[in-house]
This record gives sequence, structure tokens and C-alpha cells, in this order.
Amino acid sequence: MADHYILYGSYASYYTAKSRSYLRKKGIPFVERLPSDPLFRSKVRPASGSHRIPQLLTPEGTVVQDTVAIQDYLETRFADLPAIPQTPKQRIFTHLMELLASEGLVRLAWLHRWLFAENYTFVKSDFGRSFKPQGSDEELLKYGNLIADRMMSYGLPESTPEMRAELDETYRQLLELFEAHLVQHPYFLGGHPSAADYAIMGALHAHLGRDPAGLRMMQNHGPRTLRWVEQMLTPEVQSPEFFDVPIAYLPNDEVPATALDLLRFIALQFGQKFVLGSLVFDQVMSAQSPARGAVLDSEHDQPMWAAKTVRYEGDDYEHKTDLYAVWLGQRAQRAFHSFTPEQQSDVLDILDMPLLVDLLQAPVSVWLQRIDNRFVAEYA
Repeated sequence: MADHYILYGSYASYYTAKSRSYLRKKGIPFVERLPSDPLFRSKVRPASGSHRIPQLLTPEGTVVQDTVAIQDYLETRFADLPAIPQTPKQRIFTHLMELLASEGLVRLAWLHRWLFAENYTFVKSDFGRSFKPQGSDEELLKYGNLIADRMMSYGLPESTPEMRAELDETYRQLLELFEAHLVQHPYFLGGHPSAADYAIMGALHAHLGRDPAGLRMMQNHGPRTLRWVEQMLTPEVQSPEFFDVPIAYLPNDEVPATALDLLRFIALQFGQKFVLGSLVFDQVMSAQSPARGAVLDSEHDQPMWAAKTVRYEGDDYEHKTDLYAVWLGQRAQRAFHSFTPEQQSDVLDILDMPLLVDLLQAPVSVWLQRIDNRFVAEYA
């Protein structure tokens, strides 16, 4: 068996961007292969039981699917430049960004890709190259159209000038907040990346930093952000702009105000659905009381539960619950519950936003574990 890891993904893939950056910054020996690689179809997909990318094939022959699972697996083997800080405030910030920057921004990135027609030629060809790398232009578009048709079948709103302007404005505000942070800091928490940085790479590289419409916005409104994306794609940790910043997390458990501003903005725009999901999940688990170790959905690796009514802040909502997002949210909750009361109070003080507090303090009657790419019930 080879002595390096193999990352299966593509440059057009939102989630591959997270794992690729993580592997490079950690200095983990790896090569990248496309899903068209025969080994992916013959060994990797059957082992994981999933078609999703990225997937990691280890030197020992183990297959790991999902960006967070890949990170957790490798963190135990490569201790340098840890992705998850251990101090309370920095750790909670990082876990919340794992949820909000990744799963929150995915809709902005997805809509910005598919509601701007200027993206289509590039994106479809990019998809096509993932499956026929040496194909002709016609072949790339043929395969790219098949993938694009599937992506666009998930329920797009009408692409109106007003809708595109709204997407651009949300994206511009995100860039403005990140630009303010990058004036003083190379990464979210100091001198080396955390899982918070890797989480936002899905949106800022694969979609908003490469698709023509998103890249144009970044070039015009986020030159520091564009430089940050470039730096996140290199193995070097220190950038020339911050050569004198120590390669370490900020001391004294500091979370910069500019990083918190960006977290609150994403929460304001996209965070309520995650609170609703946690509430629905607890409501269902309280009613069903599944046995410890029960697989909650044996057919699907990322189940989406049918809409149920849930009450939040005095209003009723019909909400479809994404178990993957609930699992990510529980990572932050587990960490929060492990802290002393004083540490918890310090964390809540810096968050200073009811919705973020609700994410951490949502009721949990059943904890989720992810085993063999399925969600399993666990009790405290």
C-alpha cells in the first residue's frame, strides 16, 4: 500500500475544497484523484457506501467519507497545527463555524452559482473534466450538463434581477466583514488555520472564488479575501503579508471581534434553521426514545426528515430537519457542556447573540454519533 493518502474530489466541489486545504496546511502527504478514477468506483465507493465527495483512502486501505470525519480521523495522526483549539471560547467559535460557515453558506454559494448564467459555461466544463479529464469541449459539456441538470433539479427560485442583486448584496456584506478581519489577522484565530478557516473554504473557493460571477465580486470587493483563498491553497502556513505573526493560536483564548462579527452575520442570515432542526430532532427523539445504538436511518447517510411543526420564539414553523446539521451542531453543544459554569458564562458573553446561545443550549435528549456513515442514537 502507498505511503500517502488519496483524496477523491474535484475543484468544482464545495466540500472537497475544505479537505484539500486542510491536508495541504497540515502537511499531510496526499495526492488528489478524480471520481472518474477506476479505483474510486471499484474500492472506495463500495467501502464507504456513499457517492459523495470528498472521500479519503488511507495508506492502510481505510476509506473515510465527509470533510469533518476526515479531519477528525487525521487529527489523531497529525497533531501539529491542530484544527480544533482546546480553550473554551476559541473552541466554541470553531465548532459554530463548522456548522454555520459550512452548512450555512452552502445555500448562498449554491444559488450564486446557478442563478447567474455567466457561470454556466465554466461550471459545466469544470464538472465535465471531473469525469472525462482529457475530453473534448463537446464531451466536457455533455458530462457537465448531466451533472448541472441534477444540481439544478433540487429546486431553484426564479433567477430575477432582484434575486441576483439580493445574493450579491449578501455576498458583498460577507466580504466586507472578512476584509475587516484580514487587515489584522492571517486566519480566524491567529497564526495558523483552524477548522473555522477550512469550513468557509467550501463557499469562498469552490463556488464564490472560482465561478465567474462570484470571482468578479471577490476581485472587486474582497481583494484580501482573494489573497486569503490563494494562501489557503498552498502548503505554506505563513503568508508574506503576515511573516512576523507566530504560527499559533492567539494567546489568552482570544477570539477577535472581527471574527465574531462575521460569525454573527452568518448566523443572522442562515442560522435559524439550525436551531429549528435541533428543536425538531429533540421533539422526535423524546417521542420515539430509540434504543442506544439504534441507527436512525439505515438507507441514507445524510437523512432529511419530513417537515414537522415546531415552536420557536413564539411562532410556529414547519421545518424539515437535516440530521447532518444536527450532528454538527451537537459538536458545539458537547464541547459547551464539558466546560465549567464560569467557562460557559465567558463563552455566552462573547457570542452576545440569542440565536447563537440557543444553538448551544437547545435541549438534547439523544446525542448523535456517526458510525459507518450512518447516524446512531447515543445517550449521555
